[in-house]
Amino acid sequence: MSLTRIASNDRLSGAVIADHFVFLSGQVPTGGDNIVEQTKEVLAKIDALLLEAGAHRDDIVSATIYLKDIATDFAAMNRVWSAWLSPDKAPSRTTVQAELARPAVLVEITVIAVKPQ
Repeated sequence: MSLTRIASNDRLSGAVIADHFVFLSGQVPTGGDNIVEQTKEVLAKIDALLLEAGAHRDDIVSATIYLKDIATDFAAMNRVWSAWLSPDKAPSRTTVQAELARPAVLVEITVIAVKPQ
């Protein structure tokens, strides 16, 4: 099996390509005051990492979304998420509430994709 690491540091890799699978680490926003802005930023980061890995959002097979406050932010996050997806290309998905790494972070998303052959 071949492994390629993208955007690595001493703690993690932004993405790891294992043969034709692409595993993204949890992506978090660097700014934004609300769930809509933060979700858009995170999805843009996912797009960029997938592109660098040779994949596309349509290649995502699984996603996990962590929300700081699911009761407050689920509906707005879901609208941004749904608009970002291509029609009939929704991956499997889990959404949970979690205490995130920094108080200002409202959303973190991690995905697994399969590179086109």
